[in-house]
Amino acid sequence: MKLSRLLDEISPLEVHICGDAEISDICFDSRACKKGSLFVAVRGYKTDGHKYIEKAVENGASAVIAEEKPVCPVPWARVENSRRALASASAAFYGHPEKRLKIVGVTGTNGKTTVTNLIKTVLESCGEKCGLIGTNGNMIGSRMLYTERTTPESKDLYALLKEMADEGCTYAVMEVSSHSLALDRVWGLEFESAVFTNLTQDHLDFHATMDDYARAKSILFDRCRKAVVNSDDAYCGVMLERCRGSKVTYSAKDPGADAFANDIELGQQGVSFNLVFAGGNFPVYLGIPGMFSVYNALAALGCCISLGIDPDDVVSALKSAHGVKGRAQVVPVNADYTVMLDYAHTPDGVENILKAARGFARGRVVALFGCGGDRDKTKRPIMGKAAGSLADFCIVTSDNPRSENPGDIINDILPGVMETSCPYVVIEDRREAIRYALQNGRKDDVIVLMGKGHEDYQEINGVRHHLDEYEEVMKFFGM
Repeated sequence: MKLSRLLDEISPLEVHICGDAEISDICFDSRACKKGSLFVAVRGYKTDGHKYIEKAVENGASAVIAEEKPVCPVPWARVENSRRALASASAAFYGHPEKRLKIVGVTGTNGKTTVTNLIKTVLESCGEKCGLIGTNGNMIGSRMLYTERTTPESKDLYALLKEMADEGCTYAVMEVSSHSLALDRVWGLEFESAVFTNLTQDHLDFHATMDDYARAKSILFDRCRKAVVNSDDAYCGVMLERCRGSKVTYSAKDPGADAFANDIELGQQGVSFNLVFAGGNFPVYLGIPGMFSVYNALAALGCCISLGIDPDDVVSALKSAHGVKGRAQVVPVNADYTVMLDYAHTPDGVENILKAARGFARGRVVALFGCGGDRDKTKRPIMGKAAGSLADFCIVTSDNPRSENPGDIINDILPGVMETSCPYVVIEDRREAIRYALQNGRKDDVIVLMGKGHEDYQEINGVRHHLDEYEEVMKFFGM
């Protein structure tokens, strides 16, 4: 594609073109550049792409887009916002695949992965082929693709959307993180429907305050035709205020919500409730335990109904929906106690999964958890207190320490645990902690391994070491 064609999409402030270069790829990492590449210098969270313009040209970049006037021997354009320019240029380069898909976005602190999977399940039960973009991985129909982050960088996102559209997908259902909204990774997308699950403390290493966090999430609702919002969440109004399209609220507390759940029953195998919607009553069952599953089901119901699917068809599809790997996942072990895996890594996530476990536990609830390094430190004692308040025994261990000392992270967690009367033990090595939990499990206990969920690694000093908790549990039992 000609450079001039891409520049038409980004409204540059200043252009220097010496010949109309043929662009064969778009890069935001100078190391990936080759002959024919357009390098877009992006200001990142940890570094600034403008420092690597010279390196990109050395590697073969045929043109450069930047926010500062570059000194380089290839055509260049100066723009006001290079992140938005990256998104707009990528959309054009891949032939605007977003126009061939109906895009559904789900945002919130907790529940995004499960809700997107439930929506995909419902849509596919109605004959639609769906793409999925999220934390557990990306999918095109049933084909799984590797992913490194919840929402890809815009260039990778548009490439993925093109692949989905080319393979016959009619919908793309995606988790939309606050980072992706604040950093313009989803710039240029118009969402057919947008869902807000909840907002609890997380990512305050990136967002200055909870209000800033909420404002970042609310950007999604500037760009949607239909909004589906949890009206039981304190930040519901922030989302609805930004919405330009139609609105659907859902609740398990307020009968005045558009979609209301009553007659709720929580069991070890799942949840059931009566959905009140548009004057009708619909019996709902979802085979994932916990009160949070009621909210996840309501989010999926509200979204799919907003897309024009008959409520009876949505309810029918949810009955056959399976849980998501690493989300309230029961490991099938030969023991007289239960082992669950969950991705809970926020105070609210810890509270949700432990309440779910306590709802069906006949013995103790044992909580094994840690906190991630290089992330919001203020939530560490809060998570400790949440675990200690709801568990009968805590095992405090390491999560993904990243560049931090695991012992320092644990010391940040312990004051919260100590505020409660819950007994605890500290075992820094996570494998040893898991073995300890399993060796000391008692009849009818529910042992909840929290924080890793679907992840199959532990990141220590920038290196990812293989650690799959499902494998560890199965290995312990010789399965």
